[in-house]
Amino acid sequence: MAKVKYYYDTENLAYRKIKPKKGKRLGVVALFLVSSALFGFLAFVVLLNTPFFETPKDKLQAREIENLKVNYEIISKQMEEATAALEAIEDRDNNLYRAYFNTSAIPDEQRKAGFGGVNRYKELEGYNNSDLVINTTNKLDVLLKELAVQSKSLDEIAKLAKDKEQLLAAIPAIQPVKNEDLRHMASGFGYRSDPFTKIRKFHAGMDFSAKTGTPIYATGDGVVQRADNRATGYGNHIVIKHGFGYETLYAHLSKYNVKVGQKVKRGDVIGFVGSTGRSEAPHLHYEVHKGGEVINPINFYYGNISAKEYVLISKLANQENQSLD
Repeated sequence: MAKVKYYYDTENLAYRKIKPKKGKRLGVVALFLVSSALFGFLAFVVLLNTPFFETPKDKLQAREIENLKVNYEIISKQMEEATAALEAIEDRDNNLYRAYFNTSAIPDEQRKAGFGGVNRYKELEGYNNSDLVINTTNKLDVLLKELAVQSKSLDEIAKLAKDKEQLLAAIPAIQPVKNEDLRHMASGFGYRSDPFTKIRKFHAGMDFSAKTGTPIYATGDGVVQRADNRATGYGNHIVIKHGFGYETLYAHLSKYNVKVGQKVKRGDVIGFVGSTGRSEAPHLHYEVHKGGEVINPINFYYGNISAKEYVLISKLANQENQSLD
């Protein structure tokens, strides 16, 4: 019950009741209602931001966020494992493949180069799990860059392997006349006595003495560049261009078995022993050229003779005797 208030009437010398105005009463009621509504709204906002009051949508979003966080952690772990595997490949690439093909290793600064300059991850900042997302994204970027570098390196290795295979096939690696067809190894590389002038001069190849008609074999893969008798002293001769700077010459042939422009494989019969040109007896004069320079053929007979045979032929080749041309 509301408290009754009085005031003293000096004219009538008596106490009289104070009657509240209707407007004031309504204002008090309105103020109470507004205050109650404001308090209720604030309480509602506070409840919304506490774990004690979650809608089904809030719970679903929270679960999705937690799942994303777990997935990011799993992806980050998988990328660490992928990075470790890639590092093992990089190690083999530098220390095995590139060492085998005698080419320089890719420096770590090139493989591990970062991403300097502008902030690449600015749009990922400001979230609850920004550190996790940025760290994972950075790992992925670095991994992709390293994979690109390694992919390019493997392309280079594949090309080197292909070139190496072609190089090994092109090197003149066998004797041009089989041992069983030889009468003897007549003369080697170096200074020898000329059979016609008896003057000591440089002999630019090796002479293999054999019967006329003995097969002569290509010592490496290549293309026939010459098959004629237009070079002084060589008589009928063949020049094979092997590539990688290698050329071989076969002189004093009795007959050709190839023509200019023909591709040959190591071991193909290209002609037959004879005594044409400046020759004293049936034999094959054989030369090896590398980069335009004549080199000793004895260094290339590893493809079809044993170590014992190599020692013997090397000993005979080093004897300073008389050449056959």
